[in-house]
Formats: sequence, C-alpha cells, structure tokens
Amino acid sequence: MDKPEETPLPLTDASRKVAHRFFVILENRLQLLMVEAQEERERVLLFIWLGLGIVVFALLAGVALTVVVAVAFWRHSPVIALLALTGVYCAAAVFLYTRLLRLQRDWQTLPETLDQLRKDRECLEKSIS
Repeated sequence: MDKPEETPLPLTDASRKVAHRFFVILENRLQLLMVEAQEERERVLLFIWLGLGIVVFALLAGVALTVVVAVAFWRHSPVIALLALTGVYCAAAVFLYTRLLRLQRDWQTLPETLDQLRKDRECLEKSIS
C-alpha cells in the first residue's frame, strides 16, 4: 500500500508568500521613508543656513543704506530721510513675511512616502475586493 505523499498545504504556502511580500514592501517603504527624512533634514538645514546668511547680509546692507541716506539728506530734512528708510524697511519686511507664509503653506513633508503608501492602500483595496 502506497502512502500518500505529504505535500505542504497550499494555504500555508500562500500565507508564507503573502507574509514575505508584506515584509519586502514594508522594508521598501521604510527605506523610502528614511531617504526622504534625510532629504528633509538636509533641506531644512540648507534653509536655515541660507536664511541666516540672508539676514546677516541684509542687516549689513540696511545699516549701510541707512548711514548713506542719513548723511546725504541730513542737511535737507533728517526726519523725512529716516521716515523714508523706515517705509522701505517695513515694505521689505511685509514682502518677506508674505513669502514666508506662502512657503509654509506649500511645504510638504515626505510627499513621496505618503504617495506610495496611498498607492499601496489602493492596490490592497482592489485585491481584497
């Protein structure tokens, strides 16, 4: 009498394959997340350094401009010269403030990771349905 050969259950193989694919996808997404986190960190650091440089040189230029205008127009009317400079500086501050608000509003953190997770969810929903 022949014994039937023992074969692994198809359900076991299928669940093993699904688990393997799940962990491969999870590893892939974590790697993507780490790469994007590194890019975000570098972008933020560059943003900070450029911002500091802009502030320092703008401050130096503003001081130099203030001295030049005050010296040039001191004889005519020092108050009007200083008020004109104040207006220019306020206009520049408002312009930069609006740019900063726009940048903050449009800022996206980890867009590729979120997009990939959304695609994974849609694919999983299609396969389950």
